[in-house]
Amino acid sequence: MTELISKYLQYQKIERNASDHTITSYGNDLNQLFDFAIQYSGKESSSFRIDDIDRLTIRLWLGEMSENGMARNTIARKVASVRSFFKYCYKRGYIQKNPAHLLIVPKKEERLPGTARLKDIEAMMELADGDSPQKHQDRAILELFYSTGMRLSELTGLNLTDLNLPQKQVTVFGKGSKQRTVPLGDKAVEALNEHLKTRKKLLSSKSNADAKTALFIAPAGGRMYPRKVQRIVKEYFLKVSEITQKSPHTLRHSFATHMLDAGADIRLIKEFLGHANLASTQVYTHTSVERLKKVYSQAHPRAEN
Repeated sequence: MTELISKYLQYQKIERNASDHTITSYGNDLNQLFDFAIQYSGKESSSFRIDDIDRLTIRLWLGEMSENGMARNTIARKVASVRSFFKYCYKRGYIQKNPAHLLIVPKKEERLPGTARLKDIEAMMELADGDSPQKHQDRAILELFYSTGMRLSELTGLNLTDLNLPQKQVTVFGKGSKQRTVPLGDKAVEALNEHLKTRKKLLSSKSNADAKTALFIAPAGGRMYPRKVQRIVKEYFLKVSEITQKSPHTLRHSFATHMLDAGADIRLIKEFLGHANLASTQVYTHTSVERLKKVYSQAHPRAEN
C-alpha cells in the first residue's frame, strides 16, 4: 500500500502537474485511510493489502471523522483524494474492484469570502509606505495582490522577467502551469518600481541563483516563501481592519468583489483570477448580492416595516 501511494503521488506530480501542497494533502489523506483500515482489519501492516480495503471501511473512516467534528469541506477533499487514488489503482490493474467508485462527495459548506473595505486597504497601503527596502517590498506585495487578484503561490513564484512595467502588465503562472498576462494598475507599477530600486539590498551572501531571479526576497536572502507573505499581510491587516480573515486570499477576494461592484464583467474577472470555469468565479456574485441587499434595506423607504 505504501508503495502504491508513492507511485500515485509521483503520477500526480509528473503526469498531472499537481502542486506540492496538493501532493502533500493527498499523501496525508491516503496514509490516514491506510492507518485506519489496518486498525479496523486487525491485521499487521506487513500483511495488509490494498484489496483489504472495501467500501464499508472507507465509509466507516469518513463516519469517524464526521463524528469527531471534522469540517465538511475537509471531508469532501479527503473523499476526492480517495476516489482519485482508487481510480488510478483500478485503471492500472492494481485492484480488481474499485471500492470508492460510488463514494459520494459531501456537499461543501458555502461560505462567502471575506472582503476588506476599500478604506482599510488604502490605510494598509499607507502603512507600508516607507523608505527602507523592506517597506518598498511590502508595499509592492500588497499593491500587486490587490491590483491583480493573483494567488499567493503565483506571487511567490514571480521572477523579475515576468514583469513588463512599461506595458503595465505581469505574466503569471497559475495552476497546472497555465500562463496568463494580467494588467497592472498605476499604484502597483509605482510600488514595483520603488521596490526594484532597492531590491538588491535584500539579497545576501546566502542568496542562490533562484533568489537572484526572484521578484521578492525573503529575510534570509532566498526567494520569498508563502508563509512569510501570509505573515506580512496579516500584520498589516491587524493594524487597519477588524475583518476576520486576514490573509492574501482576502486581498484576492477584495479585488474581485470591488471590481464586480464597480461594474466589471464577471467573465473578465474570471480571466484575471485564472479560474478554469465561470462557476468558480460566481461566488463573488453572491458577495455582491448580499451587499446590495444590505444597501437596499438601509436606503429604500419600504424595504422594512
